[in-house]
Amino acid sequence: MVEIPRVVVAGTHSGVGKTTVSSGIMAALAARGLRVAPFKVGPDFIDPSYHALAAGRSGRNLDPFLCGEDLIGPLFSHGARGADVAVIEGVMGLFDGKSGGGDFASTAHVARLLGAPVLLVVDASAMARSAAAVVHGYASFDPRVRVGGVILNRVGSKTHERMLREAVEPLGVPVLGALRRDVGLAAPERHLGLIPAAERRREAQRTLSRLGTSVARGVDLEGILHLARSAGPLEAEPWSPEAPEPVPGVRVAVASGRAFSFLYRENLELLRGAGAEVLFFDPAADEGLPEGADALYLGGGFPEAYAAELSENRPLREAVRRFAAEGRPVVAECGGLLYLVRSLDGREMCGVLDAGARMTDRLTLGYREARALTASPLAGAGEEVRGHEFHYSVVEPPAGENPAWEIAGRGPEGFVAGGVHASYLHLHWAARPEMPRRLVRVAAGVRA
Repeated sequence: MVEIPRVVVAGTHSGVGKTTVSSGIMAALAARGLRVAPFKVGPDFIDPSYHALAAGRSGRNLDPFLCGEDLIGPLFSHGARGADVAVIEGVMGLFDGKSGGGDFASTAHVARLLGAPVLLVVDASAMARSAAAVVHGYASFDPRVRVGGVILNRVGSKTHERMLREAVEPLGVPVLGALRRDVGLAAPERHLGLIPAAERRREAQRTLSRLGTSVARGVDLEGILHLARSAGPLEAEPWSPEAPEPVPGVRVAVASGRAFSFLYRENLELLRGAGAEVLFFDPAADEGLPEGADALYLGGGFPEAYAAELSENRPLREAVRRFAAEGRPVVAECGGLLYLVRSLDGREMCGVLDAGARMTDRLTLGYREARALTASPLAGAGEEVRGHEFHYSVVEPPAGENPAWEIAGRGPEGFVAGGVHASYLHLHWAARPEMPRRLVRVAAGVRA
């Protein structure tokens, strides 16, 4: 049983300012001395990087498609342990789910699973009384979802705010804040959305500090805490990353830095829970792998934005190539896949895989169901997983002689070569804890 105050910050649609409002609330509450547990609905890696800076605590994801409904409560309980309040940022519009037609994996779905009230963010920049119709529609659409408050965002003036408040007041849904338009509080964007906080940490911290001050002025923080405290007890045992039989002594080197910042916190915790020591290295700057590394984990990120630095770091590229040639396990996801091919937009990469990569203007995005076609250090042949893709690049060919996955409805994808498992697919290992445990066991066996 978990009794932590919690609130879901949802939007009427994408682009209303959910991340700005959520991060501002986290920063403002943290500035008051509260321990804030930050969460993000869905698979996104970038928003949690800002949450972590705002709250001073790791941002985590809650995704019913990637992890299953039954794990949402336990993962929340695990991530919120020791916190005074949890703030959960939604994804897209409140009721937008995986398929577009239903609400599975939507913000509303997660709010129901957590028994959490919803704070609805409304972009009021181009409306007055119509805002009341919007709030009424969202508050009454699904009686299982409790919209307990409204934040009016991008308000133009005091007069505009007064009109909005007067329009919404008869609905019985309290307006808990009104924020003015301020382009200075927006984070810069790139082709996949916001630039991750890891790439602009100092600037991001300054922006979040200003944002926290702005939210503290324009938002009723006590009202939000009161709303969060209205959430009842949650019947969920905290999730645990600990393996039944950990294998000590294995060292897993994990790519990090500006080019590789897409990692789920639970994936790292599962490696440690399996007995591994996790060591970080920056492929754009470090000239060698961490000493004694037994396995490599190359997550996602923006290698295309730092292709020059990655290519010019020849010593590390050669170290990665030697590591893979020795048959030691290497797991690469999306950005990690691009790093292992021969070249990315003409710039030399590691050359571990006999393939090339190039950037395009077409976004590949969505949830995927897949089956392992080839046994690897990560998965046994036939194992089924759920993951997601999010990239503007293509790899040619898209699959090797021994493909990693059969993607449902699409065909073979990815590469298994020796100890290498490389694919575009991002996986949340909490749904498949046997995978990181298998990786650690294989690494221990190869080392021995």
